[in-house]
Parts: sequence; C-alpha cells; structure tokens
Amino acid sequence: MMRRWQWLLSLGVLALPLSAHALLATCTVSTTGITFPAYTSPGGGTADSTGDVAVTCTATLVIGTGSYTIALSTGSGTFANRALISGGNSLNYNIYTDTARSIVWGDGSGTTQTESDSYVILLTPTTRHYTPYGRIPGAQNKPAGTYSDTVTVTITY
Repeated sequence: MMRRWQWLLSLGVLALPLSAHALLATCTVSTTGITFPAYTSPGGGTADSTGDVAVTCTATLVIGTGSYTIALSTGSGTFANRALISGGNSLNYNIYTDTARSIVWGDGSGTTQTESDSYVILLTPTTRHYTPYGRIPGAQNKPAGTYSDTVTVTITY
C-alpha cells in the first residue's frame, strides 16, 4: 500500500498545470550599470550608453515553462526625468527599452513599459540578457563632477 501512495503522489506532481511549474523555479537578476561617456557642458550633445540586465532561472523540481517581468525604479527623479546626482547638482537622463530610446523602461505605470519574457525552466541555469539603453539629453549646463544614480531592478515571476 505504501508503494502505491508514493506512485500516486509522484503522478500528482507531474500533472500540475504549466502555470504551477513557474512556482518551482528560482530566478535571479544581475546587472552591469550604464556608464556614460564624458558629458560636455554647457551646450554638449546627447550622451548615450548601454548596460546589461541578466536574468537566470533554474527549475528546482519540475521542468516546464514560466514567464517574468523586469521593472526598473525611478532612482533619483521621476520616470519622465531620472536624475544623476553630484552633490547638490543633478543631470537629467533616462533609461529605455529600445535602441531608438523612445520607450522609457519603468514599472508599467503611466507611459513606461517593462520587459517581459517567457522561458523554459530547465534543471540547469538558463540566462537571458536585456539591454537598458541610457541617454543624457544635450544642452544641460551643469558643473563638472562625478554624477551617479541607483536604480532598483525588480523581477516578478
């Protein structure tokens, strides 16, 4: 009787719907920050650069499919104008999901968008990379300094 119970329990785990499989995954995120080139002020042109957001997912029990969404916080400033800070000075910039730098990468509120993806959960880690496209608009008259910001990356799966 004991063997029969174990077999039925195993069958029940394998019969879970695909949406439940996502609950059996572990996903982590790592980033490489956006490092802008030197910005010339006043009257300088735009400064563009990119970073990397890497999402790694691994199945913990059952192989299946799942999905996740990657959201970015405002950091300093707002989604309309994120801000790089140096002491009491700020330099406007933003982060985008596209190479044209027309879609602000945010949390899905207002006109911002998130990055979403579906994946196959494997027992070995699978990593996917996403590119944040950064831009500092030109013609900002700011004093020289080291400007920085911290943006939080949140993955929901």
